[in-house]
This record gives sequence, structure tokens and C-alpha cells, in this order.
Amino acid sequence: MTILGDLLSTIFERRYRTAAPDRRDNRPMEDLVSSLVGTAGDVTGLAAASTLLQRFQEMEDSDKLQFFRHLAHDMNIDPAGVRTALDAYEASPNRKTYTAFMAAVEPKRQELIRRLNQIPGATEQLVRMRADLLRLGGADPELQALDQDFRHLFISWFNRGFLVLRPISWESPAHILEKIIAYEAVHEITSWEDLRSRLAPGDRRCFAFFHPSMPDEPLIFVEVALTADIPGSIQDLLAGDREPITATTARTAVFYSISNCQEGLARISFGNSLIKQVAADLSAELPGLKTFVTLSPIPGLTKWLSAEGIAFQDADPKLLRTLAAYYLLSARRQDGQPVDPVARFHLGNGALVHAVHAEADTSAKGRAQSAGVMVNYLYDLGKVAQNHDRYAAAGEIAASSDIRSLDAAAKKLDLREAEAAQQA
Repeated sequence: MTILGDLLSTIFERRYRTAAPDRRDNRPMEDLVSSLVGTAGDVTGLAAASTLLQRFQEMEDSDKLQFFRHLAHDMNIDPAGVRTALDAYEASPNRKTYTAFMAAVEPKRQELIRRLNQIPGATEQLVRMRADLLRLGGADPELQALDQDFRHLFISWFNRGFLVLRPISWESPAHILEKIIAYEAVHEITSWEDLRSRLAPGDRRCFAFFHPSMPDEPLIFVEVALTADIPGSIQDLLAGDREPITATTARTAVFYSISNCQEGLARISFGNSLIKQVAADLSAELPGLKTFVTLSPIPGLTKWLSAEGIAFQDADPKLLRTLAAYYLLSARRQDGQPVDPVARFHLGNGALVHAVHAEADTSAKGRAQSAGVMVNYLYDLGKVAQNHDRYAAAGEIAASSDIRSLDAAAKKLDLREAEAAQQA
């Protein structure tokens, strides 16, 4: 951790005295909201904020939904006021009219969220509040608009400048290790011994981003294997009887699991910064590392193949690799983006589709989501910016010659008859 990171943690981890929730304050939540937004006094405001946050935590889902609808409808912008303020600014653009326009276009609920965040520990509570909003809001347009206000503020509060990168090791505090087990979303950690095998050996690393106001809650973490070559099987990579290598002899860093931890921070991007920061730190620690790759799942493959009517259940390894390459490079959504969510993430970061491997994940989950196929995304640190720009501007996917050959072979087949053609 950097000196600046230590300083930020020290500052934000301080616990200041504040007014406790007033259990005698039985006003409706709507009145508490109005009081908090309308108050000018710090003590009164902090007491109202504490009470509101405590009451929200104790609510049933139906009451939480009613609270969200109040914020969405009654604390929204006033369209007529916005038009009036815009007309005034257009007629005379100056500081006064611009300030009035900015005040008009910002809904009062944004100020409410800011004032709630004045309470020590409130950031974590607000993240959980947004998780409830995402869970309960569904497709309600007004609640989706409310979520945009949460997301707008969270993007600022959780920007890279505030995040602290911490290594996670077998010696890390138990409560942090428990959360790594709970939050692992790619390859389940089945026991403490399983966790130990991922953290304790000298050729294994784990890193997590933390926010100084949530020092005990990882936001996202990545598990890394240091290897001699690029792996093609998660079973081999995580085998309990494997022989560890000396970290200084490793030539490849494999990002084999990236897990977002906080549902309330959905669509707040951390992964790009995490991978690049970890790659830079590992390069400084181990100059012998030359290659940075992932060993990633392809979570949408079997669903897409089934929807397209493409037979794959009894396909041989070569055909599975062909289908996977076609899916990653050529299967697109209506907006032109790749169908696969993991592909969108890594390609958006500037990675290259390097190789696909059959029988790479033989777990029940791996077979269900991708017929056991996995993919290596290569992070060439000298080309990620160029790859990102081409992908962002024209949807151009960087891929190895092997992947392109497999994709081209797939296009020559009638994929719905691909299994028969392969067997013939």
C-alpha cells in the first residue's frame, strides 16, 4: 500500500462522535427526508440522518419500496423549473443563471444522499441501500431514474483516486478471508484449506480494492497464479497436489478469478483499474514476468448455442473450440457488442482473445455455462490502449491468428449441422 493509501485509510477510518438515532422520533420517513434536506444545522441534520438510516435498515421490503417511490416521485426535478432556468441562461449566460440552472436540473434526492453520507459509516449503508433499490426496483422507469442518481454519486465517491489496493494473503485478518470465501463468484472456494491453497503458496497472489470509508469490505478482488506457461485448464491450475514453483522463475501471471463484491456498486467499474494496477505491481516485484493473461469462463456460450439451434452436447474438443471462437468474435448483440459479458469486459480493457481450450472447466458450472470451454485473454501492456481504442471506436476485436482461423472455419460451416460435419 502506498503512503497516500495509508494516509487516506487513517483519515477515513477515524470514528467521530455523532448524534445517535433518536428512537423517540416517530415521524414518517417522508417527514424525516424533508427535515434532513431542509435543515441548515449540523447537529439537527446528523440526528435526522442517523434516524433515517437506522429506520431504513429495519424496514420490510414493502416499506423500502414505498420509500424509494417517494424519492423517485416527490424529490424529482421540476421540468417547468428546468425550462425556465434554461431560458434564463440562454438569454443571459453568466454565473448566476448557470448556478440557477444547475440547481434546477439536480433533483433534491441527490442532496439527500449527500447529507446521509455525512454520518460515519453511512457510505457502506448507502451501498446496501442501492442494492435494495436494484433488487426491488425491477423495470420501474422512475426507480431506474432514481438509481441513476445513486450511480452518479457513487462514481465520484468510488473513483480510482480513493481506492486502496491491498494484497490478501493467508496472514490477512480472518474476517477479510471469510469475505473472500463468501464473495468468490467464479470458482467456488469450498473450504479453508481450499482458500489456503490459493493464498499461501509462493506462486499465488490475491489483491483487492478497498475504499477508506469501508475498510473491512473488499469492493473487488483478483486471484493470480504465477506459472511458467499460459494454462489451458482450471483443474490443473487449482489442483491440490500440484507442485508450486518459485515466484522468481515464473514467466506468466494468470488472472483466473475476478469477483465483484458489492451488489450496491453494480455498474461502477473497478476491474480495468484493478488488472492494470496489479500487472504493474507484479512487474515491479517480479521483473521476469513477461506475459499477463486470464483464464476466463465463457458464461453465455451454451445459452447462445442453444438459442441458435446449434448442436454442441456431443461435440468433440476441436468443434467446441471452433464454436467458442466464433461465439467470441462473431456473435454480436443488436448494439454491435459481443454477446458474452466477460468478453465485453476484457475487450473493453484492451485485451486480446488469445486462445480457447476445451475440457478446461469440467465442473458442473463450467459444463453448464460453456460446455467446459475457457478462454485466455492476453493483456499486452504495450498494446492495451491501442486495442481499447479500436474496440471502442469500431468494435474491432483484437485476436490471435489461431482464434481468427477457428472463427473463419466456423463461418464455412452450417453451424446447425456442424456436429455432423465434424464427425464426417
